[in-house]
Amino acid sequence: MIKRIGTANQKAAWAIYKQNKGALIGTAVLSVIMLMALIGPLLAPYDPAHQFNNKVLVPPIWSSAGDFNYFFGTDDLGRDLLSRLLHGARLSLQLTITVVLIAAISGIVIGAASAFLSPALRSLLMRIMDLLLSFPSLLLAIAIVAIIGPGLPNAIYAVIIVLIPQFVRITQSAISDELNKDYVMAARLDGAKRFRLLTHHVWPNIVPALIVQLTFSFSTALLDIAALGFLGLGAQPPMAEWGTMLSESRAFIQFAPWTMTLPGLAIFLTVLSINLVGDGVRDALDPRLNR
Repeated sequence: MIKRIGTANQKAAWAIYKQNKGALIGTAVLSVIMLMALIGPLLAPYDPAHQFNNKVLVPPIWSSAGDFNYFFGTDDLGRDLLSRLLHGARLSLQLTITVVLIAAISGIVIGAASAFLSPALRSLLMRIMDLLLSFPSLLLAIAIVAIIGPGLPNAIYAVIIVLIPQFVRITQSAISDELNKDYVMAARLDGAKRFRLLTHHVWPNIVPALIVQLTFSFSTALLDIAALGFLGLGAQPPMAEWGTMLSESRAFIQFAPWTMTLPGLAIFLTVLSINLVGDGVRDALDPRLNR
């Protein structure tokens, strides 16, 4: 019976999701970006770090001065931008997915464990999470990297730390709401222990909220990683990471705008598509929010 209800809910959620044109467009764009991240490096015409010294700042092929050997042109060091964008897609998305999954698992475990703490300890934990959430995520990530030092590994640690409180707070809040509902009270009166209440009754009902938070966290992580790279606190040259590519090309924005426009457009399209998908997922999993 439970399985049939779950399947029915999935079909209803998918029906609502399909009605959201923005979500479908976001899904299509994000699928293409992820495909490029997966197979793009195999299609890249050149090594992303290889420098063509006689082909510096070659414009894209749609320019009259473009060269068909360099579809998106080259940067100030003569590196092929198409190759760097394709390799950067894999690196940026790999970092984003890794960061979000680690933060989600850690935050959900901490948030769920808080249900077993005493009220005083639970309140202290939530106040700490609220304090961390009171700072903009990027500002907090910059502060953490400034303390532990610049570099890609430290930038990853910083973004993970920034994202964990979001999952702790939403997990704890969702569990608290469910524990006060009648069906949980009935199960408790029937003799169910707290661990069984969480795993068999509460958990299935908070999964939609966690999925929505997980979806939107991808865009936050991608932006923070790119911003740290742009500020020189994350990935370091010559790594083909989108934020680092923006940083390297900002001095050429006036006379070689494609060097900055293309990685910026890649970040914009990826974040936009993730947010469109997130909106669709939120409306599908909670029809009350569907307008």
